[in-house]
Amino acid sequence: MLELLGEVGYDALTFEAVARRARASKATLYRRWETKRDMVIAAVKAGPTSGTPAGAVDTGTLRGDLIALCERLDTTMSSADPTMSLMLLHAGLQDPDLCRHIEEATGPTGAKLPASVMSAAIDRGELPVGARAFPYEEITGSVLLLRRLNGLPTGAEYLAQLVDTILIPALRASASPKPPLRAIFS
Repeated sequence: MLELLGEVGYDALTFEAVARRARASKATLYRRWETKRDMVIAAVKAGPTSGTPAGAVDTGTLRGDLIALCERLDTTMSSADPTMSLMLLHAGLQDPDLCRHIEEATGPTGAKLPASVMSAAIDRGELPVGARAFPYEEITGSVLLLRRLNGLPTGAEYLAQLVDTILIPALRASASPKPPLRAIFS
């Protein structure tokens, strides 16, 4: 199903196409899942990253938490076809609840910055009160996907640079009094 999603995209994905690919009846699929969203969430949950630890992120520092989230997102993206990752990203833009449901079903994927990470960083004084998740959610998935699509590495050294030079400074600056924009996964 995830392969088909990568080929046709979320909008064009249908129960009929999935049934045809799986050599099953549409009735079989409808008995298991009420909506296309439910079917996609189940496929992601059972997909290539199903063995990835899904627990809460709490390393004791903002930097450590961000690196852990970036590693999760990189693992999630690396275990799937880049086109499928792009299709899920697009689907999340069209249906923000889909991202929320995937996060709830699989645990933090790294695409969203959990409120617990933000509040812990504010409590520790690593971020100012009023800091918003917007920079993380707008930048991280896009950058990692773009690097994957271009065959560029995203190893530990790159992720540390991303966190230190872009994400932490952007999160600190996000506490401005301007109203927040909608991030890609918001």
